[in-house]
Amino acid sequence: MEPSAHVGKTALPGVGTRYDLDTDGGRHVSVVAHQDGRRILAFHDPQDEDSCQDSVALAPQEASALSKLLFPDPVAHLHQHPEIDLVTEHIPVTKRSPYAGRTLGATAARTRTGASIVAVLRRTDAVPSPTPDFRFAIGDTLVVVGTREGVDAVAALITGG
Repeated sequence: MEPSAHVGKTALPGVGTRYDLDTDGGRHVSVVAHQDGRRILAFHDPQDEDSCQDSVALAPQEASALSKLLFPDPVAHLHQHPEIDLVTEHIPVTKRSPYAGRTLGATAARTRTGASIVAVLRRTDAVPSPTPDFRFAIGDTLVVVGTREGVDAVAALITGG
């Protein structure tokens, strides 16, 4: 299971938002998300977050291309077979679910069913492409993509049916 990454978030009034990540390798990385869609990717001295060692400005389409490289399409394996009919379902996590309070990785859903949990809807938020360490909560709604059989198998797994 992947370690849980902590991402700090700082509002930059009139500019946008800065997101900071300290890597397991001891690097400090930040992304400044400008209100106009531009992104600045920067590397800092871990001892001094104001000391920028290098940065790259990315136009919106460049940031989008980079994000696809960093986190590829979670259902790409299903698109390799155009004869497969894909379905999308919303599956609730209820108090009866054996996975309420457990991680996505614990389900082994994709390995067990061939279907993918591509997003989690939580209250007024959406978490696209949740990582294996993402912890489900009662009230979450899972967005699942796969074959009819695969999605039904995920539903049975999550609901305990």
